[in-house]
Amino acid sequence: MKPVRVVTLCWVLLLASRLGATRKESPEEASFYYGNFPLGFSWGVGSSAFQTEGAWDQHGKGPSIWDTFTHSRKGTVLGDETADVACNSYYKVQEDVALLRELHVSHYRFSLSWPRLLPTGVRADGVNRKGIQFYSDFIDALLKSNITPIVTLHHWDLPQLLQAKCGGWQNVSMANYFSDYANLCFEAFGDRVKHWVTFSDPRTMAEKGYETGHHAPGLKLQGTGLYKAAHHVIKAHARVWHAYNDTWRRQQQGLVGISLNCDWGEPVDLSNPKDVEAAERYLQFCLGWFANPIYAGDYPQVMKDHIGRKSAEQGLEMSRLPVFSLQEKSYIKGTSDFLGLGHFTTRYITERNYPSGQGPSYQNDRDLVELVDPNWPDLGSKWLYSVPWGFRRLLNFAQTQYGNPLIYVTENGASQKLHCTQLCDEWRIQYLKGYTNEMLKAIKDGANVKGYTSWSLLDKFEWERGYSDRYGFYYIDFNKKNRPRYPKASVEYYKRIITANGFPNPREVESWYFKALEICSINNQMLAAEPLLSYMQIVTEIVVPTVCTLCILIAAVLLMLLLRSLS
Repeated sequence: MKPVRVVTLCWVLLLASRLGATRKESPEEASFYYGNFPLGFSWGVGSSAFQTEGAWDQHGKGPSIWDTFTHSRKGTVLGDETADVACNSYYKVQEDVALLRELHVSHYRFSLSWPRLLPTGVRADGVNRKGIQFYSDFIDALLKSNITPIVTLHHWDLPQLLQAKCGGWQNVSMANYFSDYANLCFEAFGDRVKHWVTFSDPRTMAEKGYETGHHAPGLKLQGTGLYKAAHHVIKAHARVWHAYNDTWRRQQQGLVGISLNCDWGEPVDLSNPKDVEAAERYLQFCLGWFANPIYAGDYPQVMKDHIGRKSAEQGLEMSRLPVFSLQEKSYIKGTSDFLGLGHFTTRYITERNYPSGQGPSYQNDRDLVELVDPNWPDLGSKWLYSVPWGFRRLLNFAQTQYGNPLIYVTENGASQKLHCTQLCDEWRIQYLKGYTNEMLKAIKDGANVKGYTSWSLLDKFEWERGYSDRYGFYYIDFNKKNRPRYPKASVEYYKRIITANGFPNPREVESWYFKALEICSINNQMLAAEPLLSYMQIVTEIVVPTVCTLCILIAAVLLMLLLRSLS
């Protein structure tokens, strides 16, 4: 996720005073809604291949851009951590499926590793059959446990050889390679997988990979690289949707969508038209950038206007935002069976004009400032604040903006605020309770939300943050070779929401909280006792056999002495 733009202290104080004077939560936002989700609502958790699998060079897997990024660039990831082992999920499939059963989830959203299936990224160069078998077995294990797989084709781990060969998503030919890869996946797994996500959060992938350089491949092509990458991603998405629609849909009867992440942008001053326009612009540069071409055939007009004007002021003959041809617009429009929506937090937005002379950049193109309310609960991460009401507003915005699409919430969660073993994650429980309740309100408003994916199943590798941020329902001790999993309190709480399919009544919902803390307290005690148990195990495995051996030797010596004395 991107950091909030830094502004001067005077500017912040001025805007903070405006926030206090103009913004108050409405009664319906402050109230909690007790009720049930629709029958058949799908509850789940998620993860991604690079963040969890490990086994980075095992069983025929090729390198990804993130392998190269973490191995060759010191200082790019906090603590110079890598995902070489990560959660070791490649070798712990049955254990992780057991955790999913324990959570009582309906679905599990995970991604396939492109370089694990196609080591070079190119299908013509050969398919890694061990990779095919791994995911096939995993999908079978999920289905055997009555857990629906929701499968993401690409979650940022592009094969390194495609980056080296053609510059990754800067090259329009990537649509061909991606289509070949997707068709392989449909062919191998489509008989069992009925929910496909082409790309996960492509906005962050483009911005951090090709604008700021904070993510792989680490390019800093400011004001151009991210728009070109996004343009090719949108084309690749449309091509894969058409491939499924034309070749596979009749036989497999599945759905293909995309997962787009966006925070809610709320005007600082609702009575100020410029703030209202800035908040709308924030949403269009965030969600509309990808959703508008897919649902309406072209980029949002505000993006075309702002980037076009600034490009002209910077002396460029053409806009830095690429243009779709009429044929491409027609081809792209309507290429989504559902909208995957990821959401974590909210920002207050106010207008601020950035001179074109400052140079091209995505941030300057938007002409706005993002702010947070100091009264919002701080979850520890620099960017993540708990603002549940923004979730309802984003869901309603998507519902009205894109013609009442079928929506699956594909990411929503909170990170751990303490850098220590903490199984009693009360703040995550409060976040989960607030956000799922606002989602329920949005459904009552008319949003067509069919499923919810909480992020994430496990603590895992968090990109440039290494292992410092923990989003998991299960704590992982990354200092231990076998990567043991420990349930947090939120496991018990989420399980109760799923079982009840909502929030029955105040007394019962309150009891969930205390039960969850009671269980996590016991788990904490067990976790604290583990060093002693490990020591006792060492004693059992080493000391006891040694003592027994000595006893046998002593007995043998005594027997020999006794026999000699008798003879």
